[in-house]
Amino acid sequence: MLRAPGAPRARGPMYFRDGRLRGVCLQISVLLFASYADAFKAPVVEVALDDGATVRDLLARVQGMAAGHALPPAPLVAVNQCYAGADDELHAGDEVALIPPVAGG
Repeated sequence: MLRAPGAPRARGPMYFRDGRLRGVCLQISVLLFASYADAFKAPVVEVALDDGATVRDLLARVQGMAAGHALPPAPLVAVNQCYAGADDELHAGDEVALIPPVAGG
């Protein structure tokens, strides 16, 4: 098929060698509370992850940030207001909350 001069070339999807689709990523908003928000100096951080990422992948990314040292190795996590495990898969538009330990009387 001929295309007009200067018209963009149609391209099919591009894949990494391991079979993952390139350029597909999730933008996840991570809600932070109390000491976590203080450490990150923000109530929310945005994290970009590959499609098919899990809660474990998200935690690794957040713990790798400058203030990530404030998080314990396995913080309590909620996805869309339900507690989540490390192997739960994340999807576009998910709301993730990192919940700090609570103390008081």
